[in-house]
Amino acid sequence: MANIDWSSLGFDYHKTDCNVRYIFSDGKWSPMEFSDDEYIRMHMSSFCLHYGLELFEGLKAFRGADGKVRIFRVADNARRLRTSAERLCLPVPTVEMIVEGCKEVVRRNEAYIPPYGTGASLYLRPVMFGTSVGLGVKPAKEAMLIIYASPVGAYFKEGIKPIKVALDREQDRAAPRGTGDVKVGGNYAASIYSGQHAHELGYSNVLYLDAATHTHIEEFGAANFFGIKDGKYVTPKSPSILPSITNMSLRQLAVDLGLTVEEREVPVEELSTFEEVGACGTAAVISPVSKIFDMQTNRVYEYGEEVGPMSMKLFNLLQDIQYGRAEDKHGWCTEVL
Repeated sequence: MANIDWSSLGFDYHKTDCNVRYIFSDGKWSPMEFSDDEYIRMHMSSFCLHYGLELFEGLKAFRGADGKVRIFRVADNARRLRTSAERLCLPVPTVEMIVEGCKEVVRRNEAYIPPYGTGASLYLRPVMFGTSVGLGVKPAKEAMLIIYASPVGAYFKEGIKPIKVALDREQDRAAPRGTGDVKVGGNYAASIYSGQHAHELGYSNVLYLDAATHTHIEEFGAANFFGIKDGKYVTPKSPSILPSITNMSLRQLAVDLGLTVEEREVPVEELSTFEEVGACGTAAVISPVSKIFDMQTNRVYEYGEEVGPMSMKLFNLLQDIQYGRAEDKHGWCTEVL
């Protein structure tokens, strides 16, 4: 194993030994290439630098209780990456290219896969850039797809705990029929301003409403929203919400546990009716929410200082599958080592 203090890792970048690269040029993708270089050479007039032709994914590999290494839902991430590439009119890699690239990155960075029991994992970041050079706004005919890895620590070092969130009615995360439902950098750039304001007020995240009417819950800055009430798992449905793979997984597990799953419009007034509220995504799996503060109306919604029982049950069940402690009934994990 690499000489790493696994307990001190946060959710940040740490250099590993190898990344995978594919280059699209002259109408075709190159074979898989390997590099130990953390840097890329790019023309100053590359489309990605000027027009936002960039997309990415995030997923994890886990060393299980049995010593085996598994990647969680890698094919689903690959399909979502393809959807993002199609939306930005970038060359579209195959699912096989992405999946095999992720597998190779895990294998070639085995020394950086955290030991079982540390709560840490190996984070994989496929990222794609339109590298065509020019000044006009048009599709890129050249592109680069890189897949790299970084060990990351447990999101909650002292155990899962609730966070406080600010609701922002004055800024929108994504426009209707825009790029909110694909994983492109511009969506995250749009969330930084209000996110910084919320942090200055002491809140960990921002909850956004729909951009058309500002009457329905959309999602957090970098995570989907869900609420629990009356034996139901409720999550917003909207054409501008990113289809979170973690949320997809939690919805299935909720069904397995006997909950009714409702994916629908969620009026902001419904916040007062939920027994539990959470943000879900790759980094934390679930971030339970203890309080939502509406920055414009000053209304406060509170859900308790302890993690809700259903949120904890869903969190533990998904982690058990990821770390090989529970049967993978839905075939979500791909064994690599």
